Amino acid sequence: MKREVLLILVSHRQETAEKVQKILTGWGCYIKTRLGIHDGVLENCSDSGLIFLELIGDDLAKHEEIARKLNLLNGVDAKLISLEV
Repeated sequence: MKREVLLILVSHRQETAEKVQKILTGWGCYIKTRLGIHDGVLENCSDSGLIFLELIGDDLAKHEEIARKLNLLNGVDAKLISLEV
């Protein structure tokens, strides 16, 4: 069984979060699982974060396109990882 995971490191969350969210919403049908992690809460909220996505579907080109679009954003680094069980 093959799994596709997209790791997204977001810096400058205050400026980029809305743009990242818009892309993820547009590609939502390909996202099975989403987990977002950042340090701090309330007044001590971190300006960087990490998002884990488990992608579904057999179309690797679509998964690569999601990563490409995210990487076009300043302060975002997305890596597509294929895992085989």
